[in-house]
Amino acid sequence: MAASTHSMKCALRKAMTPSLVVILGSTGTGKSKLAIEIGKRLQGEIISADSMQVYQGLDIITNKVTVEERSQCRHHMISFVDPLVSNYTVVDFRNKALTLIDNMHNRNKLPIIVGGTNYYIESLLWQVLLDAGKESSADGDTDRKLELEKLGEVELHKRLLEVDPKMAAMLHPNDKRKIARSLQVYEETGIPHSSWLEEQRCQQGGDGLGGPLRYPDPCIFWLHADMDALDKRLDARVDEMLSVGLIEELQDFHARFNQKKVQNDSQNYQHGIFQSIGFKEFHDYLTAPGSTTQQERDVLRNKGVEALKMATRRYARKQNKWVRNRFLKRPGDSVPAVYGLDVTDVAKWEETVLNPALQILDSLCKHEEPTVPPIRALRAEQVNKRSRHTCDLCDKVIIGDLEWAAHLKSKKHHFHVRKKRKTDAECNGSQSNASSPVSDVDIQTNLSAFSQDTHTTH
Repeated sequence: MAASTHSMKCALRKAMTPSLVVILGSTGTGKSKLAIEIGKRLQGEIISADSMQVYQGLDIITNKVTVEERSQCRHHMISFVDPLVSNYTVVDFRNKALTLIDNMHNRNKLPIIVGGTNYYIESLLWQVLLDAGKESSADGDTDRKLELEKLGEVELHKRLLEVDPKMAAMLHPNDKRKIARSLQVYEETGIPHSSWLEEQRCQQGGDGLGGPLRYPDPCIFWLHADMDALDKRLDARVDEMLSVGLIEELQDFHARFNQKKVQNDSQNYQHGIFQSIGFKEFHDYLTAPGSTTQQERDVLRNKGVEALKMATRRYARKQNKWVRNRFLKRPGDSVPAVYGLDVTDVAKWEETVLNPALQILDSLCKHEEPTVPPIRALRAEQVNKRSRHTCDLCDKVIIGDLEWAAHLKSKKHHFHVRKKRKTDAECNGSQSNASSPVSDVDIQTNLSAFSQDTHTTH
């Protein structure tokens, strides 16, 4: 492998191909381990794309690389934001990370992006109008968004409907954060958010999800595993965190930064580091009154552990779903190749992960086709993720074709269809027919009379 590594270094210094390496994958798949191995061999430096690891503190629960691991390869974007800051945004991350990437290119270093915050990674790969065309992200801008979020859902959606009806149709009326964001964009620029998104999609190389690729030749690795095996690994990792002081870390952090907020009923687990998976799961344990017995504390502790394991498994599935939707199902030409690496069997890590990754990089550096083929892109489903559907029977607003299809099949919807049929039959004096089974044709016929679809593009 030494000769191959030497050839890769020479090619990188000469042509900087690939321009950067991105390591995707759910939590617990060994992304940092692979990043460090590549960095050591190819004069690379690592940029952490993790929205919780940017904050100081909670090193165990956010699974930060250790001091020893950082000494093997230079890391950036870890533990540099005060934990009490709640307005560090993806725009702040993007601007800092892009500067780092440019600096690495100037020093003939290979940027390696690794982390589990999907929208952080997207902000680097694609030219997205995250800040509505502005390069600044002032504290006042974030404060304004938080101020808007305090308004009720009805009032927020009403305001958006007045200034940007297209965007209002694409967002669920209860999605306060996204509605507030769209209102903020309009207030700052005087241009509807939907117009910004349309301009972005119309750029050369743009598609339905955003603008063109920022770097034309990234190398993307996706570390994936059998979910049953990964679930066991994630549970074991939580147990290991507990053994190295997770509870003590949470107690110390709570005492220093969150205890007064709880007393004032001002704690917020939706912003900043306080939204870390694990912190809110132990809220009842951390805030138990002094009169709580040891037995009661043990119950709360065990409850927190189980909640943490469940949240971690759920988050892993969410991360994998994002990879499939944003890369493997993404329409258009601005989608880089994704090379899958199977991490199911950790005993075969070098055989199934490290060596294939190095071979792929070696080929790309030589401008050759890798012997390991990329994952074949899945056929994009012809569905609209932002279509708006109103079911008058269930008194619900549904956003997205897939969600709408699922609603049509739900027990709750079938119940309301039957209830409607029964009511109509009673009104027509035909109650004997009301108890007859409802066919799919009946459901669709009734639905056409009680639903309204307004399709928009996002």
